[in-house]
Amino acid sequence: MANDVEQVAIIGSGPAGWTAALYTARATLRPVVFTGIAPHLPGGQLMLTSDVENYPGFPEGILGPEIMQRFQRQAERFGARTRQRSITAVDLSRRPFRLVDGEGAEVLARTLIIATGASARLLGIAKEKELMAAGAGVSACATCDGAFYKDVDVAVVGGGDSAMEEALFLTRFAKTVTVVHRREQFRARRLMLERARQHPKIRWRDNQVVEELITQPHAHTGRDELAGVMLRNTQTGERTRLDCTGLFMAIGHQPNTLLFQGKLDLDEQGYIRTRPGTARTNIQGVFACGDVQDRVYRQAITAAGSGCMAAIDVERSLEQEGH
Repeated sequence: MANDVEQVAIIGSGPAGWTAALYTARATLRPVVFTGIAPHLPGGQLMLTSDVENYPGFPEGILGPEIMQRFQRQAERFGARTRQRSITAVDLSRRPFRLVDGEGAEVLARTLIIATGASARLLGIAKEKELMAAGAGVSACATCDGAFYKDVDVAVVGGGDSAMEEALFLTRFAKTVTVVHRREQFRARRLMLERARQHPKIRWRDNQVVEELITQPHAHTGRDELAGVMLRNTQTGERTRLDCTGLFMAIGHQPNTLLFQGKLDLDEQGYIRTRPGTARTNIQGVFACGDVQDRVYRQAITAAGSGCMAAIDVERSLEQEGH
């Protein structure tokens, strides 16, 4: 039976998962990576990003799907094994841990690295995902994409601290930033809201929701890109057009932790809790890295760094246990 037990199983194939795979593979632990299948977004959120310009080592920028392919090839070069399947059930009550994939196959693993990431909450309207994937005007990360919107009009949807942070960050690049919020009251802290209220570049559309994305063909490529949004007043029902070439979603992220509810210690928002300075969870042998446990930074580079932490923690854990 010992030969049938994996030393390391990794769930997730974003920057955190592949970095963990790379480091555990180089430590000769032969990790198996479950990449997930649609709609679980194999490759993580970078698969929805056209141009990545802030990842170190790529001064000319790189496409999101391409950098993830490079992550995968590098991990596989050192012996990481890939399974293009989702994990649908886990038993963490005893070791080795028991995982069940989407085809009903069982996998036993001495250690488990969870790198399932988080998903940006979207509006659920037509063209939204297509424009985001094409980098054609819709984004869920101002830090990632703000520099692409210099001297143009953009909008931010949301009313919390994240929305205010996104709006203030975008004022460094955009000509104007319009905050669209469905109510008059904001969840943002008073200090954050006041900072945004006082900024001369920020406009406000309270009691409004985005109902439709308006597109037009790019002058040179012919590819559809955002030209504006249709807003509906939540009190009067009146519809108005807001011209903008960038729309940023700031209505929160949802950690992909449904599989682990009731089985791991999660915080009030559903993120996996890890011990400070480590990737260790409350269960011995289970580790978490990337956006599934990071509610603050949510960047590819920080996800990769925490993937490295998880791999080193796993290696040390197995060594201490005599494996």
